[in-house]
This record gives sequence, C-alpha cells and structure tokens, in this order.
Amino acid sequence: DNAALMSLLVNETGMTILGWIVMFAPFGFVLLMGLGYRKLSSSAMVVLFVVYSILMGMSLSFIFLVYELGSIALTFVITAGMFGTMAILGYTTKTDLTKFGSIMLMGLIGIIIASVVNMFIGSSTMDYVISFLGVLIFTGLTAYDVQKLKRIGSSVEGASEAGRKLTIMGALTLYLDFINLFLFLLRFLGNRR
Repeated sequence: DNAALMSLLVNETGMTILGWIVMFAPFGFVLLMGLGYRKLSSSAMVVLFVVYSILMGMSLSFIFLVYELGSIALTFVITAGMFGTMAILGYTTKTDLTKFGSIMLMGLIGIIIASVVNMFIGSSTMDYVISFLGVLIFTGLTAYDVQKLKRIGSSVEGASEAGRKLTIMGALTLYLDFINLFLFLLRFLGNRR
C-alpha cells in the first residue's frame, strides 16, 4: 500500500537514506547521460533512461504529501495542454528559435542560481517570481527543444547508433521540460493539504 511505500522514503524523523537517494539520484542520472553521451552505447542509455524515469516517479511521489489530488490532476492536464501546444508551435514554426533557446537557457541558469540563494533566504516573494519565470522558461524551452529535435532528426539517420542516442537524449530533454513545467505550475495552482 501507499503508506508502506512512502514510509521507505520518509519516517517520523524526516527523510530516510533511501528518500535522499531517490530525491537526488535523478540529477545524477541526467549528468551521467549528458556527460557520458559519447562513451555510452544506446542500449546503456535506454537502461539509464528507464531507471531515471522510475527514480523520478518515486521522487515526484512527495507531491502527494504536499498537494491535494484534485489540484495535482488539474495541473497535470494544464501542463499537458501547454506542453502540447508549444510542441506543435515549435514543430511547425518557420522562425528559427536558436537565439530564443539561448536566452531560455540563460534564464534557466538564472533560476537555478536564484533557487539555491532562496533556499537560504526563504523569501516567499522570490519563490513566486522563480516559479513564474520557471513556467515561462520551460514553456519556451519546449518549443525550442522540439524545433531542435526536428532539425537533428532530419539530419541523422534514426537507425544508426548516433540516431538512437540522439533519440534518447531528445526524449530526456522533453521529459525534463514537461516535468519542470508541471512542478513550477503546481507551485502556482496546487492546493496544499
């Protein structure tokens, strides 16, 4: 049951060792896949992506402790709509989004730094601004990443080893865009328990 599974991650004294591993391991997997892209085989990358997805699912289970189920579901539907719309826009637009993507990536670095600083400051206003910017940045990154993947897909043979690796990295990129957009929207729309 859910309570038994959750007790593996959190107990009365706080997070368990497994809880900390589940929380931070996804970041390690993203780094491993990104930095090991050239050396890892496509099969190894698929295994890493599947394990990453499982750990990410376990990590996201914490939102069920904080937010009401209805608001999680509503936020998921809104995120899916926004993500789908921006993916279609990125795929169909004739405008080159490369410069736009560079600005979004700089913004991403900025909100990461601001989030770390806000962990020490604890400002609710700064948290609100970070969340707002996070929604804008990951909405924009979705369109940029889809266009980038379309361009890469037209220049690489999908059946080749390089093509399979690029497909996995593309899936990871879009997965991260969706998850981060969902989490930033949840900070706005989610009703806390």
